[in-house]
Amino acid sequence: MRSLLFKPLIHDSFHIRSQFLNVPAGSPSSPNQRFCHPITCRSMSCSSSSQTSFPTLRTVTISYSELTDKDADLSMKIEEGFGPNGLGILSITDVPGFTTLRRNLLDLAPRLASLPEEVKKELEDPQSRYSFGWSHGKEQIESGKQDLLKGSFYANPLLDVPTTDAYLIERYPSYSRANIWPQAALPELEVAFKVLGKLIFDVGLMVIYHCDQYVSRAMKMQKDEGLKEVLLRSRCHKGRLLYYFPAHLSDHGKDGDSTSSWCGWHTDFASLTGLTCGMFKRDGVEVSFPDSAAGLYIRTRTGEIVKAIFGEDEIAYQIGETTEILSQGYLCATPHCVRAPKGKEASGVDRSTFALFMQPDWDEKLNFPEQVHIHKELIPAKGTLTFGEYSEMLLDKYYKKT
Repeated sequence: MRSLLFKPLIHDSFHIRSQFLNVPAGSPSSPNQRFCHPITCRSMSCSSSSQTSFPTLRTVTISYSELTDKDADLSMKIEEGFGPNGLGILSITDVPGFTTLRRNLLDLAPRLASLPEEVKKELEDPQSRYSFGWSHGKEQIESGKQDLLKGSFYANPLLDVPTTDAYLIERYPSYSRANIWPQAALPELEVAFKVLGKLIFDVGLMVIYHCDQYVSRAMKMQKDEGLKEVLLRSRCHKGRLLYYFPAHLSDHGKDGDSTSSWCGWHTDFASLTGLTCGMFKRDGVEVSFPDSAAGLYIRTRTGEIVKAIFGEDEIAYQIGETTEILSQGYLCATPHCVRAPKGKEASGVDRSTFALFMQPDWDEKLNFPEQVHIHKELIPAKGTLTFGEYSEMLLDKYYKKT
């Protein structure tokens, strides 16, 4: 097969053009391999908030028809998007029904966030570390400050009650507790959340199937060790409806110029994250993207920062830490953040989006490879943790202990 790699980016009148270079590759790239033409990012001199000082790259795309063909060889695109030199993201186009289901759910995010405080309080679940129901101001980001810029609603879109085992509910409360729905205040949320979550999950399984085909060329996997099998037997999948509160000219202070002003730098610890493009509104009316510099930013394995874009009718998928571990580094997670819009056009604009974290069961064993660059401080000498153990330690870093 051949592998598509990025050439150095070319800047032309503040517009960024990316080109591809074909180079031969006989098998999945080794986690330690470095291509001779890595992504390079030259900064632009920008004076307007509508211009970004970082290159903008379109995600690798796979059509739904390609994805559903189990005999299709998508290894080139999997490597380009998820391999050691990729951005850790790709997107799926032309998914039947997705456009309508995305809009149905994202339209509910502002309504959920504007419910009376006493109603939202009833939707909180402190015992799960606010990993079910409503959460606002509970998560710690970057410097340890509480995240007040967005509110979140969490639920498992596949299982309302993952388990009735009292021990497991107490041991792994972030995954094993029951969903909480605003059945009186916003009854339509449950159906919209579950239907979109199930669709993103089903398409994600197809993505991970082709990831298995790619990884299996480089490492031996038993039938029950495939990434898809791990996700199929899990009870831990979690959807997150996010609402970013309206930006104002006075917001953020000096953080307004930060690339991570709306969501701090982090790496997902799930296996695969399905992500919708954000919806922007002002006073309840949908508006176009208010600031071209705002959006999703990714730090590459070579340390460069790029802005990644995908269409509103596409489902994007990002590789998480767990898949990097299980694939022994042949598929790679990347740190990313979200930059808030700014300027007069962005004042009063909110953003809604949805993410589905597809992840292993709490008792799934993670065997860490000898060389690992993620959270080395958490890995025991034996090199093995369950996903529940690993993720609970990570959650300690992002949430206040209650």
